[in-house]
Amino acid sequence: MTDRYASLLSAHILAKSQEMTREPVGIIQHPFLVPSSPDSPYYSGHLWDWDSWLASVVLAQVEAETGQTGRFAQYQEGCILNFLDHARDGFIPIQLNPEGTLRHGDFGTEAEYAKNQNTHKPVLVQHAALLSRRRGDAEWLRPHRPKLEAFLNGYLTRHFHAETGLVHWQTDFAVGVDNDPSVYYRPARSTAAIYLNSLMYRELLAYGELLEQLGEVKDSVRWRRRAQDLADAIHAHCWDERDGTFYSADLALRPVDDGDWLHSGAPRAWSSLLLRVDNWSSFLPMWAGLATQEQAERMVRRVRDQRTFAANYGIRSLSRLEKMYDLRASNNPSNWLGPIWGITNYLVFRGLVKYGFDDDARDLAGKTVRLFGRDLETTGCLHEFYHPDSGEPIMTRNFQNWNFLVLQMIAWLDDRPMVTEF
Repeated sequence: MTDRYASLLSAHILAKSQEMTREPVGIIQHPFLVPSSPDSPYYSGHLWDWDSWLASVVLAQVEAETGQTGRFAQYQEGCILNFLDHARDGFIPIQLNPEGTLRHGDFGTEAEYAKNQNTHKPVLVQHAALLSRRRGDAEWLRPHRPKLEAFLNGYLTRHFHAETGLVHWQTDFAVGVDNDPSVYYRPARSTAAIYLNSLMYRELLAYGELLEQLGEVKDSVRWRRRAQDLADAIHAHCWDERDGTFYSADLALRPVDDGDWLHSGAPRAWSSLLLRVDNWSSFLPMWAGLATQEQAERMVRRVRDQRTFAANYGIRSLSRLEKMYDLRASNNPSNWLGPIWGITNYLVFRGLVKYGFDDDARDLAGKTVRLFGRDLETTGCLHEFYHPDSGEPIMTRNFQNWNFLVLQMIAWLDDRPMVTEF
């Protein structure tokens, strides 16, 4: 059954991959990628941050399997150039549409908005590094280095928590894992999400790689050291030795020197608290490669636990034991309170492969192939997220995007080369 579904999915993805490409329109001046086919009512005309990065990963695999190197290059590179066109003092929009950019909240001027709201997720440099690795050089990025570096410095200033050395979300708007309870409805600047910090670690490493390709060796070392500083902070503040996993960190603590006589006699000696919300993104340090092997050995037990994450069709986006677990359909925000997402399965799978848990990776890849293969055979398309036990689609027809990363899983199952994220 898995082999039949793998063949069905591979043929579908190779045939449909072109549907994610778009030509310049409105303020989007370069070719770009979208998450869905033209038939989807939600995502067919907008350029999104981490969606376009992962679509590029998929299309790199399509090129590798068809031998059509460079077929999608103008669209992949165009995503980066479009976002850089709208970069201002290190702030880059999360989404672009022909009429403008996605905004939320009343923060006054553009500068105030940038200071107080979330920016493009830290995947832009990884996206650039993926394409530079595919091209064999990074010279096309040299003119854009100042904007890329300003983007990273923006995170390390506006999103930086000095007491812990972690980065935090400014608000709960457009964080990717939309209604993650460790972020959603929490105060501004209060969550150093393990998801965000894992992405940021890889982003800093990617910039170090790009600088090395550009011959800037000293600067490359400096940025790689920053990546290690962040990894050290993640281990210090997000690893829970009791539970054997990483969690997001709660930063919403009153200042030590707040002038309150009650606290002055015994000021706090801690700079954060663990947010013990059992979320799929706790596995991202394995994808990022910053977990130790011993930590990964403990974490993989949680991947296997049917009481919490393990389901018939993959990894639940929230542990079934959490009070917030809820499989009902929602959009804006989308529901990450337990349903299976293609991206949750894929990134956990990549972490399992990285740490040598091949049997677990094979099991998760097989579940994903069966989930998508059954959906494609039954409905003729793929959906945005699914019921973890029945595999029934919950909402959004013709969602392609990171669902197509199953092509990487199929390649790995067949012992063929698999294009990675950078």
